[in-house]
Amino acid sequence: MLETKYRLPEHNSRPLSGWMKWLDQRTGVQSLLHEALDEPIPGGARWAYIFGSGLLYLFFSQVVTGIFLALYYVPSSDHAHTTVSYISKVVSSGLFLRSIHAYGATAIVVVLFLHISQTLLYGSYKGRRELLWLSGCFLLALMLGMAFTGYLLPWDQKAYFASAVGTNIISEVPLIGSTLQRLLRGSSQMGTLTLSRFYVFHVFILPGLLIGFIATHVFLFRKAGAAGPTNEDPLQPKLPTQNFYPRQLGMDMVASLLIILALALVAYFVPIRLGPEAVPSDTSYIPRPEWYYLPMFEWLKVVGGKWSLLGGIILPGVLAMLFAAIPFLDRGRERRPWRRPVVVAGFTMFVACYAGLGALSYHDDAIDSNVAAQLARQSHAEILYMRQPFQPEAAPSSSASASEPTPAPVSADPIIAKGATLYASGPCSECHGARAQGTDKAPTLIGVGQKYSADRLAFVLHHRTADMIDGGMPPVDLDEASTGALVAYLRSLK
Repeated sequence: MLETKYRLPEHNSRPLSGWMKWLDQRTGVQSLLHEALDEPIPGGARWAYIFGSGLLYLFFSQVVTGIFLALYYVPSSDHAHTTVSYISKVVSSGLFLRSIHAYGATAIVVVLFLHISQTLLYGSYKGRRELLWLSGCFLLALMLGMAFTGYLLPWDQKAYFASAVGTNIISEVPLIGSTLQRLLRGSSQMGTLTLSRFYVFHVFILPGLLIGFIATHVFLFRKAGAAGPTNEDPLQPKLPTQNFYPRQLGMDMVASLLIILALALVAYFVPIRLGPEAVPSDTSYIPRPEWYYLPMFEWLKVVGGKWSLLGGIILPGVLAMLFAAIPFLDRGRERRPWRRPVVVAGFTMFVACYAGLGALSYHDDAIDSNVAAQLARQSHAEILYMRQPFQPEAAPSSSASASEPTPAPVSADPIIAKGATLYASGPCSECHGARAQGTDKAPTLIGVGQKYSADRLAFVLHHRTADMIDGGMPPVDLDEASTGALVAYLRSLK
């Protein structure tokens, strides 16, 4: 029998060395190894079974690289971008580790899709594996949540505006949408409270849930047993078995090594970019999420307006419930994909539609000359920023009071001085800070004059964007001369 050929020796079948015997008497390590490595696989080891172990390795890689990144990261709107820039430009191998972490998230999505595809095509959810499938669905949702919450943390233009779109979608949930959005953001607009909440979710809550569900998933997998190939009976396996060790373990290790090599090569030759710091008032920026969220982004553009609730919330919710209910709906013993046309065709159609929406999004951007030009400018701005040397934050003035920020210095230019007076006496300083350094209510205005022309700033002051209105910015009621003075002051902030 193959199962006896590949079975490891029982833990009492031969004498143990002194230190191993001492350890085994206190931990039972030999029994643990026996349980872990002697798992029977109907039909023997196959390359199609490597994806679960690959996901486990990628999660471990994300934890390790995430710990190193967290040593430097500060989750606040005035420090987050600077710390990520420091990691990327100053810390030894910091950009490489950050690239490994960023590309690792993409690799998880890819391997997760392959794992789901293999499970569906092989019918591996059949035969008292309903709870195993449901735990996998929870893991899928948690992994996508990890990717979403981690996307905002760099606090550059791309991260800010893409996350703003994502949190806006939540507001479409009936009855509780606005409450959920405010709970996630911490206020009506995105700022330090949003960053800190995303950071807590990304570093503490979601990883803790992931570890718990991974343990549950592994336990349920070992309880149900490996499903084997498509011609195996899901309830009463009949095919000869091989143990997980050594052949399947060897295949899993080879796959993990290939993943390591691929991530290292991509991270080294195509390091992840960091763009300029987020400027929430930038009305020209065109947000685009990561490629795996892009089809959903395109779908929301298609069903926007009065159909946003149905197309953006209800339909995806129904599809998610149908996906989770597959083991309860497809209860026959037949596992061969050509004998299960409904499930296989439904999954294939969903993948084709999802991929088609992604391709449509790229196509729409390419044929719109204005959008294509703006996206090219945004990409070029990221390249230029990565080429610039690291610029540390300016140290706060030693004469500043601990309780009150120092007011802006008086300029020799009378127009700038008038603008400073208007800024300090109006609601601007209450939200943006006495020195325009930014607060939890509103972002910093330092450097805004280098990013926008005087005409553009004047226009934005009198024509607030949706984000500015949502953030509580009141209308600016100034005449042309006063507007010019305020703009001159804003452009002097460096």
